[in-house]
Amino acid sequence: MENVPKKPMLKIGTLKLKSNLILAPMAGISDFPFRILNRRFGCELAFVEMINARSLGYRSKRTQKMLYSVPEDRPLGVQLLGCEEKYILRALDILSRYDFDILDFNAACPAKKVTRRGEGASLLKEPEELSKILKLVVKNSHVPVTLKIRTGWDRHSENSKVVAKLAEDAGISALFIHGRTKEDGYGGEVDYQAIREVKKSIGVPVIGSGNVFLAFGVKKMFEETGCDAVAIARGALGNPWIFKQSVELLKDGRIITKPARQDIKRVMTEHLDACVDFYGERGAVVIFRKFFSWYTKGFRGVRHLREKSSRVKTKKEMYQIIQDCSSPAKQKTPAESFPLRGSL
Repeated sequence: MENVPKKPMLKIGTLKLKSNLILAPMAGISDFPFRILNRRFGCELAFVEMINARSLGYRSKRTQKMLYSVPEDRPLGVQLLGCEEKYILRALDILSRYDFDILDFNAACPAKKVTRRGEGASLLKEPEELSKILKLVVKNSHVPVTLKIRTGWDRHSENSKVVAKLAEDAGISALFIHGRTKEDGYGGEVDYQAIREVKKSIGVPVIGSGNVFLAFGVKKMFEETGCDAVAIARGALGNPWIFKQSVELLKDGRIITKPARQDIKRVMTEHLDACVDFYGERGAVVIFRKFFSWYTKGFRGVRHLREKSSRVKTKKEMYQIIQDCSSPAKQKTPAESFPLRGSL
């Protein structure tokens, strides 16, 4: 097994990064408040939510709001979803007016509403068509282009090495790979060997992902695959500490940062305030409901508060629910609330 990097340095095209831990794009999750919060805990490169090329071409207000950023929200990546050249070109033209650092093309999303349009993971079934699209994107992008894939459409058609090589030939600067097939969705075991084989087959950086819920999962991804970086997605839900904990584990072999419940409550409050500033009170409270459940994962005696949080409508009410998460004598931290084996 390769050694886990002690002094991470990652270069994607012209972009040089000090960290090899990346916040992955998540639909409905990785908005501006979420990204800024995770950056405070050590996340360097973050992505906006997945952008649909057709929606961006139609100048959807929601899509344009998803692209909001400030200088402190850099380096920043945008992930584009699409399969029709005219909409992709229109989207690239619009994106050229925004400041960001990496454009990731999505050939990994397993959602049925995406794949039935021939987008996302559906493109894995047509490697040559994907290659053609990537050449178009690379030619017309003003920033380095990366690609996100899965190991294949299903266990009978795993072709990640073929796709990766075609993508490298098309001019991508790095490859993100989730260690499952489209048919696996987000269940089952991650295929570390498939990621490892892809890493061996191409010369551009390879970023591994899949079931990275803990700092231990980050370490395992590096050790099992030899990848250049790890993309963290669901592991950051209610747990921005995963970035700091992962750095500690990779550097010193132990985790120092284990937040107390009071620290988690404070971060929850700050996250809620940021959402209110960005969306307005009514929209922010609705959006924050799911985050409350993630932050309190592993907390004892809060089931009734989770149920109550699903009905609140005002910031004051949500504040009160957060404060009602009183600290018991013994509690689980986010890092302790996930199993160390099995799901990694």
